[in-house]
Amino acid sequence: MVDIDGVVADVRHRLHHVEQRPKNWGAFFAAADSDPLLAEGAAVVKRLAADHTIVYLTGRPERLRAQTLAWLRRFELPEGDLIMRQDGDRRPARLTKIGLLRRLSERGQVSVLVDDDPRVCTEAREAGFTVLQADWMDRPDTLDQAQQVEGRT
Repeated sequence: MVDIDGVVADVRHRLHHVEQRPKNWGAFFAAADSDPLLAEGAAVVKRLAADHTIVYLTGRPERLRAQTLAWLRRFELPEGDLIMRQDGDRRPARLTKIGLLRRLSERGQVSVLVDDDPRVCTEAREAGFTVLQADWMDRPDTLDQAQQVEGRT
């Protein structure tokens, strides 16, 4: 399982849309197709793809599916299933993702979760999952707020 934002996609260029009030979530998500690639994350996914089935598990809302798939293809990242947050789901990422991980583990083994969110990583470890915490992108407080308090990504 591989997260997208903060793992393979550098979202920092669009955080300014949600740093003040009112937050412009429309502009924040509209700019997702301009995210630069995080080379470290791309390398991890490509290594995993050699002997694992890749599943992208993102907090991005479902309405961004086509945009996200096009972004993954543009950067030639390994193909895999894409699991996204349901539109309107505002639960913190740690709750959304751990619930999805548990459901997926009922269908087969989840070898590793690669995520940048420290709270998601902690919850996943406590739930018994193997975790590789992505630490290659500086995580601004704005991103933590969006993921854990506002349940937006």
